[in-house]
Amino acid sequence: MKPAVISFKNISKSFDDLIVVDNFSIDVYPGEFLTLLGPSGCGKTSVLRLIAGFEEADHGEIFIDGISVSGKPPNQRNVNTVFQSYALFPHMTVFDNIAFGLKIKKHDWKHISQEVLSALEMVKLTGMGDRKIHRLSGGQQQRVAIARAIVNKPLVLLLDESLSALDYRLRKEMQLELKHLQRKLGITFIFVTHDQEEAITMSDRIVVMNNGRIEQDGSPKEVYEEPVNLFVARFVGEINVFDGEVISTGKSRMIARVGGTDFELANKKGFEVGQKIRVLLRPEDIKVERPAEGCSTAPFLEGKVREMIYKGTTVDLIVNLNREKTILITEFFNEDAEDIHYESGEKVCISWIKGWEVILTDD
Repeated sequence: MKPAVISFKNISKSFDDLIVVDNFSIDVYPGEFLTLLGPSGCGKTSVLRLIAGFEEADHGEIFIDGISVSGKPPNQRNVNTVFQSYALFPHMTVFDNIAFGLKIKKHDWKHISQEVLSALEMVKLTGMGDRKIHRLSGGQQQRVAIARAIVNKPLVLLLDESLSALDYRLRKEMQLELKHLQRKLGITFIFVTHDQEEAITMSDRIVVMNNGRIEQDGSPKEVYEEPVNLFVARFVGEINVFDGEVISTGKSRMIARVGGTDFELANKKGFEVGQKIRVLLRPEDIKVERPAEGCSTAPFLEGKVREMIYKGTTVDLIVNLNREKTILITEFFNEDAEDIHYESGEKVCISWIKGWEVILTDD
């Protein structure tokens, strides 16, 4: 593995006695698309500002390309930032906005012109260099902000919720374009978002943050399918959480009582008899059947449909298992189930494919 381009070593940062980054340590590698994901106020933007040099850490050290940047101003760090607001110069043309950094570095005009035209082509704005910023759409302004950053050929590009101002359709398009551009350039991207779907779509690696700390660091698949705790499970997509108790154990397997029914589950973490557990299942991992048609999978839980929500490609079912427990189930339309319909109050059987569950301790 190549040496890290960014290294955080036990970084902490506080504002007015409020800890915003707490003993943060992570390595970011060349060509990686890494996303910092978490709720508002979790510290993810502060991490970007620490890299960029807009803030200084109270404790710990940051290395860029193996060199400590403690005390170095932003203009001495080989990184560029695309802000949420884009921070474009409204009185300048598209060309001059993109050329700004190169002019500051006193490159000659021929070099500046070549680099700007190349950047315009990369972000699909060829021929628009003479336009003023106010004549651009939100998506075009976002592309200009990216072009202004990449034209300086930074070691790392920092993006602070840079898609959040776009409408839904344009945001989806820009997610794919940004990912494609990152692959083409080979630049390390560090992206900040609170949108878990956006993080899963775009990232090579996701760092889930909460209260200034790292909750989980892994691939999108790992974070979604193998959350390490309830915070990650609940923040990254919908999740159903069942309380259970271990009844018996065997070689890598155990019997646990969940909702009054005994299920055979994997025992990868050495759970013991009598231990309280949490069984986690994504809505799309749950199987639902009608008792009238015969519930083919045993064991199962019994429930009643409270509501059916049509979503085009899927149907969401809100199911009451008892007076206190409600779960969410997602059913997909396919050739075997072209017309999914359930009535309110209809009885159903709930089960899942063995091994698809995630099991955590009850703490």
